[in-house]
Amino acid sequence: MADPRGFLKVRQRETQPRRPVPVRIMDWKEVYEAQEKGVLKSQAGRCMDCGVPFCHQGCPLGNLIPEWNDLVWRDKGEEAIERLHATNNFPEFTGRLCPAPCEASCVLGINQPAVTIKQVEVSIIDQAFDNDWVQPLPPTRLTGKTVAVVGSGPAGLAVAQQLTRVGHTVAVYERDDKIGGLLRYGIPDFKMEKEQVDRRLEQMKAEGTRFRTGVAVGTDVTWEQLRRRYDAVVVATGATVPRDLPIPGRDLEGVHFAMDYLVPSNRMVAGENPENHIDARGKHVVILGGGDTGADCIGTAHRHQAASVTTLAIGKQPPAERATHQPWPTFPTLFEVASAHEEGGERTYLASTVEFVGENGKLTGVKVAETEFVDGKRLPKAGTERIIPADLVFLSLGFTGAEPAGITEQVSAEFDGRGNVARDGYYMTNTEGVFVAGDAGRGQSLIVWAIAEGRACAAAVDRFLMGSTILPAPVAPTDRAIAVL
Repeated sequence: MADPRGFLKVRQRETQPRRPVPVRIMDWKEVYEAQEKGVLKSQAGRCMDCGVPFCHQGCPLGNLIPEWNDLVWRDKGEEAIERLHATNNFPEFTGRLCPAPCEASCVLGINQPAVTIKQVEVSIIDQAFDNDWVQPLPPTRLTGKTVAVVGSGPAGLAVAQQLTRVGHTVAVYERDDKIGGLLRYGIPDFKMEKEQVDRRLEQMKAEGTRFRTGVAVGTDVTWEQLRRRYDAVVVATGATVPRDLPIPGRDLEGVHFAMDYLVPSNRMVAGENPENHIDARGKHVVILGGGDTGADCIGTAHRHQAASVTTLAIGKQPPAERATHQPWPTFPTLFEVASAHEEGGERTYLASTVEFVGENGKLTGVKVAETEFVDGKRLPKAGTERIIPADLVFLSLGFTGAEPAGITEQVSAEFDGRGNVARDGYYMTNTEGVFVAGDAGRGQSLIVWAIAEGRACAAAVDRFLMGSTILPAPVAPTDRAIAVL
């Protein structure tokens, strides 16, 4: 194990330092700085190597967390990345973007601050890239089988890498001009610079994975054509249909879905000049929804030098500590102060949006009222209405499912009642040879679930093609829990 007395000697949890707010809002570089090596070792040494490591259960990938904590504490970085890569294809993504349900189920977290698992994870992969320990792992032989993966987000990339490594010829189709899906165009650079995506793609290309960009499956090429050309097809298109808010004034100029703001902004940062770019400079911005996408909008608006940024959430402010109905080791809903929240803006809870108001077709404000609970329903309280000035409103209310994109018409794959592509216990749709992984099949979820489903779906595809598989299958498609006993 790591330091046998580490959790007794170092009781304080110390996370990565963040760059000062006045400095970081002037650029798009990552917020976090590298942790000092001695501090990192002492934090890894807090891991108890407990008899039953519940962090394994909290992580959908089943990461071997105590093992690589021990290796970091012992300065064995090359062994640590081998142990980490054994369960996680892309720790540089999860180490930056995952909300770390593993930490919520850390045994030390029962009566002390949890081990900084996520911080140790990202330090392992960053050190590995810096020292050229991340090398291509091409297959020793080819099977002669071909697979098309549609979608290049974390689920699609995980499927592709796993299947390529066991010898299948894999082509990844992406409708955008570059590979990465929301990793590239949905996540701002201040959370993850795109160098992280590019260098992983270089490894995958060297392993033999083929990439086809600028191809919209369903229109440029049909699903049926892919099915005839390849031995198996994997749908990994994500859950990209945004949830709307159909209230009066929705059609006013200035009301946008969050991704309509974030994607062009990320393209601008990448040096492109998109026609639909929304500039928040000098404007009053209101964001509806308090999740990660809303926080991304906050950080982006600050870097655009918005006049004001206000976030409205219809529900109650989450507690700072675990509620009794969310006991350890479950993943609790807590009040979170993300890096974007540190940078300014106002957060308002129990705020029901009643109407978007405007003049001459342009947005000027948002009418809100206090939320009250009546028979279990959240309703605007009469007599509490007020108008918040707004030039831009971004709807960050989640996603309702996968885009149809001709799936039903062209290969007869069905959708379930939640707007997701339906599948059986082996990730296959009702059409033989067509599989689905990630958010397209489970609904909007975490990046760690996308990678876990991608790995498990790859095992199912390999078994379908070859009759058996050596690939690990960390999760079943019906497993929706995050951390349960």
